[in-house]
Amino acid sequence: MRDGHGAILTHVEELLGGRTSFEELMDRALAQVDQQDHATWSRASLQLSGRREEATWAAAAVLRTSPDPSRRLFGAEVLRLIHLFDGGDEDAFAGSALDLFTGWAAAETDVAVLTEVLVALGEHSDPRAEAALLPHAGHPDARVRRAVAQGLSALSSPPAFSGDARTALLGLMADPDAVVRKTACRVVAEGREHDPVFADAMAAVLDDTDRLVQLAAVHGLALHDDERCVAAARLLGPPQRGSLEEEGYFDAVWRYEWRRDGR
Repeated sequence: MRDGHGAILTHVEELLGGRTSFEELMDRALAQVDQQDHATWSRASLQLSGRREEATWAAAAVLRTSPDPSRRLFGAEVLRLIHLFDGGDEDAFAGSALDLFTGWAAAETDVAVLTEVLVALGEHSDPRAEAALLPHAGHPDARVRRAVAQGLSALSSPPAFSGDARTALLGLMADPDAVVRKTACRVVAEGREHDPVFADAMAAVLDDTDRLVQLAAVHGLALHDDERCVAAARLLGPPQRGSLEEEGYFDAVWRYEWRRDGR
């Protein structure tokens, strides 16, 4: 019924107080055919990241130079998770992570590894992260472009996007890949900058061939208090039954109408 025996073993070892070596946990993860999508891989990377120690960081960081893309991917994921789940006030690994990933993004050639590195960069609100993300906005692989679009959202906490980020997001909203378009639209929608240029760009994709892209645009217009969201939502009809994503998009329109009518 399931093929997560390695994940179960890893979890039981942890419960019993065992400390399996970095190398053994990595070998378990790499032994799976589907690797990153397998429970054994995720259990191993999560367990290692939970140690939050210099020895584990160093063991993962050295994999950046491995000739094996799978090993580089595993190392990148462990490093990303160590930083992501560091709940300490000092965020001890933030500086090391940013330095490592900015250089890695410029040199990596494997699409899966590059995607993981860009996802990691997107978890840093720092101009250096943006500078490392933006050169990949025109990458031929949609997975990389999605990571760029999503990564720019972490940098939207200031009042405005940078000029280069604005240009990249507007381009990604017209991307050939529907998921890239939807992701860029959501980043623009949920950013703090309510520029009419962004509203017009979202209005331009209301007739997109993909329903979720249309709904993301409706959602964004509603968050930007743009009346065009109301008519567009009506044209799309009710949310599909059981789709929490669609319900969330339509809820934003209802909340806009409530604010509008409340005034």
